[in-house]
Amino acid sequence: MNTHSAVEAQYILAIDQGTTSSRAIIFDKAGSVISVGQLEHKQIFPQAGWVEHNPTEIWNNVREAIGQALSKANLTRHDIASVGITNQRETAVVWNKKTGEPVYNAIVWQDTRTQPIVDRLAAEGGVDRFKKQVGLPLATYFSGTKIVWILENVTGVREAADAGDLYFGTTDSWVLWNLTGGVDGGVHATDVTNASRTLFMDLTTLQWDDEILAAFDVPRSMLPEIRSSSEVYGTVGEHSLLREVPVAGILGDQQAATFGQAAFDQGEAKNTYGTGNFLIFNTGEDIVHSSNGLLTTVGYKLGDAPVHYALEGSIAVTGSLIQWLRDNLGMIESANEIEALAASVDDNGGAYFVPAFSGLFAPYWRADARGALVGVTRFVNKAHIARAALESIAFQTREVLDAVNADAGVPLTELKVDGGATANNLLLQFQADILDVPVVRPVVAETTALGAAYAAGLAVGFWNGLDELRANWQEDARWEPNMQADERDRLLRSWKKAVTKSMDWVDDDVK
Repeated sequence: MNTHSAVEAQYILAIDQGTTSSRAIIFDKAGSVISVGQLEHKQIFPQAGWVEHNPTEIWNNVREAIGQALSKANLTRHDIASVGITNQRETAVVWNKKTGEPVYNAIVWQDTRTQPIVDRLAAEGGVDRFKKQVGLPLATYFSGTKIVWILENVTGVREAADAGDLYFGTTDSWVLWNLTGGVDGGVHATDVTNASRTLFMDLTTLQWDDEILAAFDVPRSMLPEIRSSSEVYGTVGEHSLLREVPVAGILGDQQAATFGQAAFDQGEAKNTYGTGNFLIFNTGEDIVHSSNGLLTTVGYKLGDAPVHYALEGSIAVTGSLIQWLRDNLGMIESANEIEALAASVDDNGGAYFVPAFSGLFAPYWRADARGALVGVTRFVNKAHIARAALESIAFQTREVLDAVNADAGVPLTELKVDGGATANNLLLQFQADILDVPVVRPVVAETTALGAAYAAGLAVGFWNGLDELRANWQEDARWEPNMQADERDRLLRSWKKAVTKSMDWVDDDVK
C-alpha cells in the first residue's frame, strides 16, 4: 500500500541535474529555497571537441544530494509532497535495461564529435532537412546524432539495441529510471520539452517520428515514452530516502527556468546565464518557425492541457568562458573575481572576444567557427580581456534577441534574467545598455529548480494553478539602459566584425 500522503507534506524537492553538478533543492509553498544539496561531477575531455560525463557518477551524486538536502533541512520523505526533475538537455545516455549499466559515457550537449554524422544526414536536404517536423536544424548539439555515434562506434551496442536490450535517455530519463527502481521496474519516460531536443519528436503530434528514426537508423525500442511536463510518472523506489514519493514534474533546464520565472504566457521571455546562455520566448499554442536562426521548441505541457511552444536562442559558451579564463589561463582564481577585474578598466580597450569554442550556435549555427580574440594591441591588458569576455555574453544575447524580435514581430519590452552570472552587476548593466531594454532579476535565483518544483507541485495539487505561482514571482533588482545610441551602434558594429573573424576556421585537417 502506498502510505505517502501529499496532503500533509509542506515541501517539494527538485532534482537539478546540470552540466557541471547535480543538486537537490527543497522549496516551500512560497517558492523559497529551504535547503540545497550539491555535488559536482567530473568533466571528461577525451580529445578536442569531445565532452563526456560518467552517468553512474551522476546518479550517485543525485542520491547523495537528496540526502544532503533532506538532512540540512531536518526533513524526511513524509515532508515531501512530490519530486520534480530538471536537467541539462540533449546530453545522451545509453544503458542496458537488464543490468542498468551505461554502455558508454554520457555524450554532453557541447560535444562536437558527431559533425561527420550531421554532414552525412544533411547530404540529402541540407541541415534543415527535418526542421519542419522537429523545429531544429541538424547539429551536433542535439541528442539524435549522439545516439547514432554510440550505436556505430561502441562494440556490441548496435546488436544489443537491435535485440531490444538498450534504453536511451537524456539525463532526466536516466535519473527517473533509477529513481523509480531501475532494473526493478524503473519508469522509462521523458517529457515533451526534453523529447523536443532529440531531433526525433514531431512538434505537432508530440510523438516520435518513425521516418526520422529510420533515417537515423535508431530503433524505436530504445526511446522513452513521451509524457507531459506535469503528471505523476511513478513513485520513488524502495531503496531511496524518498521511497513512495511521487515523481510528478520533468522539464529540460531552460524550459524549467522559463516556468520558474512565471513566463507562462505568449510574449513572455527569460534569459538564463549559465555554462551557455539560453533565451526562451513563449509563443503560446502556436508553432513559430524561425527565419533568423532560432530553434522552435516545446515550452511546457501541463497534464492534458494544450502544449505551449517557444522560440529559443542557444549560445554555447558564456559562463564557461569565465571558467576557461580561470582554469586554462589562470587569469583569475575564482569566477566571481571577473567582475572586479573587468571593472578596473573603463572599456574593452578595443578588444573583442568571440568564444566560439564549440562553433557558433544561435543565430549563426557555424560549426566551422572557433574562438577569436581580435582588436588586440600593446595597450590591452588582462582586465581588458576580462571585460571583453563579459561583454561577449551581452553581445551574443543581443544578437539572439534581435532574432526573436524579427521572428515574433513583437519587440520585447524587458528581459527577465537568471542563472549564476546574474550575480554580476557589471554584466547586467552592460546587458541593459546593449539591448536598450530594462533587465530584471527575480528574488529567487534558483529558477531552474523552481520550475521543476512548480511542475511537480501542480501535478499533486500542492499548488492550485498558474495564478498562485505568478504571485510568488518577485523582482529583486532592475537595470535600466544608460548608453548613448551612437556608442551602442559602434560597439555592435565592431562585435559583428569580430564574429566574422571567427568563422571558416575549421578545415578537414584543422580541428
